[in-house]
Amino acid sequence: MRDTATNLKRSQKAQTVIDRLGKKLNRQIVGSLAACVHCGMCTEVCHYVLTNPDDPTYAPAWKADRIRKIFKRHYDWTGRVLPWWVGAKSVFTDEELEELKDIAFGKCTNCRRCSVNCPMGVDFAVANRMMRGLLVSVGIMPEGVAVVSKDQWEIGNQMGVLKEEYLETLDWMSDELESELDDSAVRIPIDREDCDVVYSINPREVKYDPRTIADAAKVFYLAGESWTMPSEGWDMTNFGLFSGDDDLGGAVARRLYEKVVELRGKKLVISECGHGYRSTRCEGPNWAGMDVPFEMESSVITMLRYIHEGCIKVDKTRNDIPVTFHDSCNNARSCGLFDEPRELLSLVVTDFREMYPNRAENYCCTGGGGAMSMSEYTPRRLKSAKIKADQLAATGAKIVVTSCHNCVDGLTDLIRHYKLNMKVTQLVNLVANAAIVPVKVPPVIVPVEIEIPPVMPAIPPERLKGYKILVVDDEPDILTFFSAALEDNGAEVLTAADGDSAIELAGRVKPDLVTLDLSMPGTDGGKVFEALRLNPETADMRICIITGRPELRRLIYDRQVQPPEGFLDKPVNEDTLLLNVRKILNIN
Repeated sequence: MRDTATNLKRSQKAQTVIDRLGKKLNRQIVGSLAACVHCGMCTEVCHYVLTNPDDPTYAPAWKADRIRKIFKRHYDWTGRVLPWWVGAKSVFTDEELEELKDIAFGKCTNCRRCSVNCPMGVDFAVANRMMRGLLVSVGIMPEGVAVVSKDQWEIGNQMGVLKEEYLETLDWMSDELESELDDSAVRIPIDREDCDVVYSINPREVKYDPRTIADAAKVFYLAGESWTMPSEGWDMTNFGLFSGDDDLGGAVARRLYEKVVELRGKKLVISECGHGYRSTRCEGPNWAGMDVPFEMESSVITMLRYIHEGCIKVDKTRNDIPVTFHDSCNNARSCGLFDEPRELLSLVVTDFREMYPNRAENYCCTGGGGAMSMSEYTPRRLKSAKIKADQLAATGAKIVVTSCHNCVDGLTDLIRHYKLNMKVTQLVNLVANAAIVPVKVPPVIVPVEIEIPPVMPAIPPERLKGYKILVVDDEPDILTFFSAALEDNGAEVLTAADGDSAIELAGRVKPDLVTLDLSMPGTDGGKVFEALRLNPETADMRICIITGRPELRRLIYDRQVQPPEGFLDKPVNEDTLLLNVRKILNIN
């Protein structure tokens, strides 16, 4: 087709983008496209610009102009009458759309720091999200965005977690909690109707960080909460916010809302996730076109209320390592969740160190806007993370706390890249660690003088008798401890202190289970795991990863092989080790 004004041929995709642009225009978007006066205020606050000062294509105003030119050419009277005067310009080829993709997805995380600093009220992030949506509608997007969107459309969550995997994880976490607290009431309730709280989570918690689920369950249990988790429709994240696809945003939000209604829940509590909180509580009702008949709140607010109301008691001295707090862009700038996380931190840690700038002026973790799914932009993202790395290092803290799973991944990446001596955690982990578990008082039993026949001493059950287990770890103390615990329960134990020995021994002996450390000299545990999975003779061997580096979980589960049957974070006590070994071996 041809543009009648220029007589130039335009591709079908370019024409579709132009047509759909007209349907997306509203007061907020038009104001943001028309009001820019190119004052440069946004340029001074963008983390991409600050780490790439010699490249003008990172400036928010420059990026917005690529969208603004199209708007002026086709929908603003100044561009139709005097296109040369206002710089109006159309788009004709698919190659030009690819250039727009690089701007909309690759040079902006939609953090909105430029928006809050614009004196004219221009919200570039809103316009940029619209541009993403237009490109997605014609199939032009990073591959990772396409994959994640497909999973959320078809499977119901953005990481493609199957229902069986989700329920198995909840069951596994319930087992650990029951063992820790010695009370079956702590088990995670599924699909319980008429509860006060329905708890929704980020699929990352199932796949990479299930301890956050267990910690939340522990908090609910100690607070005496009436709560449940859905078996389906549990994902509170929403990739429609990142992709600009309002149809996806509405479908995902509606799925969660309808599940809460089905369970007759009184309140939806949203686990710690910035974009999940924003998309579920603030944007979702509009996308879904629903009047939501229940309350919604962040779990940060829930935990703070439990402490204030005395539902749980905490001992902050249990968290005595210096911590700082990173404001999630979506929680802070977009939803105003500034003071509540800090108030909660003051109740559960002894040494909180503020980073500067903070709150609405805080810098993005560089993983926002779906950036963690766009691998082609990783070098660019990590380069722009230098300003965040310097901000973290200046605090002197050993732990950075954030209420967002995207930020957990983004911060973990930059901490590794810039070799900072820090770890990342979330508020729920600190609250659960500080929570005081009431001591159970045994009932008073009045002794009765009766004659008790002699009983032979009980023989400890050898539950692991007949099982052969290979323990792989480069730490002699771990080898000794694990071997003793397993042998005391009847197992035949073999050990290997390096990766090459482990591969050879596993192939020769064919153990029933391998416990595998990841960080070892020579052939590391990740390579050992993959080698065992790729060897037909050991491919079905049961493997439990036991590591002091939980951040490596994603690297294990992302491999194109069958995932491990278990994953434990060090330190591991004897009860936890035996409980998980028995579970993997299907021993009651």
